[in-house]
This record gives sequence, structure tokens and C-alpha cells, in this order.
Amino acid sequence: MTIPLPIGLVQTAARHHAADDPDAFAEDVRRVTEAHPGVRLLAYPELHLCGHKPGEDPETVMTEAAQPLDGPRGTRLAALARELGIWLVPGSVYEQGADGRVYNTAPVYSPAGERVAEYRKIFPWRPYETTASGSGFVVFDMEDHGRVGLTICYDAWFPEITRHLAWQGADLVLNLVRTPTVDRAQEVVLAQANAIVNQVFMASLNAAAPDGVGRSLVVDPEGHTRAEAGPGPEEVLTDVLDLAEARRVRARGTAGLTRVWDPFADDQPPLELPLYAGRIDPERWRRGARP
Repeated sequence: MTIPLPIGLVQTAARHHAADDPDAFAEDVRRVTEAHPGVRLLAYPELHLCGHKPGEDPETVMTEAAQPLDGPRGTRLAALARELGIWLVPGSVYEQGADGRVYNTAPVYSPAGERVAEYRKIFPWRPYETTASGSGFVVFDMEDHGRVGLTICYDAWFPEITRHLAWQGADLVLNLVRTPTVDRAQEVVLAQANAIVNQVFMASLNAAAPDGVGRSLVVDPEGHTRAEAGPGPEEVLTDVLDLAEARRVRARGTAGLTRVWDPFADDQPPLELPLYAGRIDPERWRRGARP
């Protein structure tokens, strides 16, 4: 039996990495948690702490803002999560990797003040984004609640990523977004589609103006929109999710009918996948997604 998970998605504009007081973000998080004291998981949009002003060179900002995850910024974020006793996803940040490259990375901090996960964006928006590409799918467990997977913005356009996270047992996929363009309308549809075909909760958190056009939303494992923010300057979208619902839908079927994880019978031959020079092996497929 799982405990329902209260979440808060802070749809807001990015902070300018150089101009803001380092403690200003902490004050904002405290303000949000005071206004929404029940929230257990609090998340911010893509690159929230690494914003740039109009006219600034993004490459320069990226270089100046990049830090190792265990650097001063990470230390402050871990302490903040511990102080407030929450699961904190501060948006993605520019990470200075040990290999000398800069990544767009989403860290996750537990109520104990530990960094429990970090996800590097696999699909930067080429040619406009020049961060290095990540190469791993990331899920983390929230004790008593369920399993959460991470994606960043453009990743949602590639169905393989959400499918892998669901196969790894994610009950909820958190997609951190910074979309100021007209294709946010398509991203809303993608959030619903990814939820439906993977039978997983989707939370798509976009930035507010001027960095994004909002319209953050939460979709349940059957594709129903549970909550949606408007295009305003700032909004905290809240919901309480029973993540066990994802496992129920997979076991019982969408609308009590469609079970997308069950079509590969034990005696069915593997399905070759020329695109990936690989295949779907029924035995491996069925072993992945949790019932």
C-alpha cells in the first residue's frame, strides 16, 4: 500500500544566474512551502537557476553558471531540502562534468539532504542547445510513495525515453520544461500521449514568461488531465497523486480494457527493431514493467 504524494509544480520565470542573491531561491522555496505546507515533492522548470537575460550570449552564461553537482550550489540545495524536509527538484542546472563537458542536468534532493538522483538531458534541442548529451535513463524511489522518472524538455518528443522509464518501473515521469515557443500546444498533447501509451503519470512543468509560455499540466495513467496551469507569469500547480494507480492501470487496463504491457506472450518470437539494430524480447519486456 502506498501513501498519496502531494506535489507542487512551480511554474515561474528563470532566475538570472549572476544577478540573483544566492539565497533568493531558498527564500522562494520557503515561501512556496509555507503557502502549500502539505507538498512533499516540489519541482521547478528547466534551467531555473541558470537563466540568461535578453541579449546575453547563452554560451557565456552556460560556461559561467556550470558547476560540479557537488559544488557550492549543490551543497546549498541539499541543505535547503533537509531544512524543509521535502523532496526538491530545483529544475535542471548547468553541470560541469568531470569529463570537462557541460551538461543540462536535473538533480533530486531528499528530505534527508542527500542528492539521490541526477539526470542529464539526452536530447538537447539541436542546433540551439550545445550542452553535451546524457546517456542514461534515471528513476528514483520515494519511500512509501512510488518510483519517479526524470526527463528534460525536448526528451518528451522521443517516445523511447518515457517508455524506458516506464519499463524501469516509473509510476510518475517528471518532465522539466523551458518552452517559450508555439509548439507548447504539441507538448501538451505529448504529455497526454506519453501517459496513455505507457500507463504512467506525466507531470510536464514549463517555465513562465518570459522564459516559457506556461501551460504546465499533470496527466493520469489513462490520459486524463488532472490539473493544468494557465499561461500566466507564475502559478503553483498542486495535486495529490496515488502512484499505485499507475500499477493498477497496467494490471487492469486503461478503461479496464487495454493492457499495453501484456501483448508479448511467452511463446512469441522476439520482434526485430531495425532502427535500433536490436529487438523486443518478450521475456525481457515482461520482466521490466512492474505490475
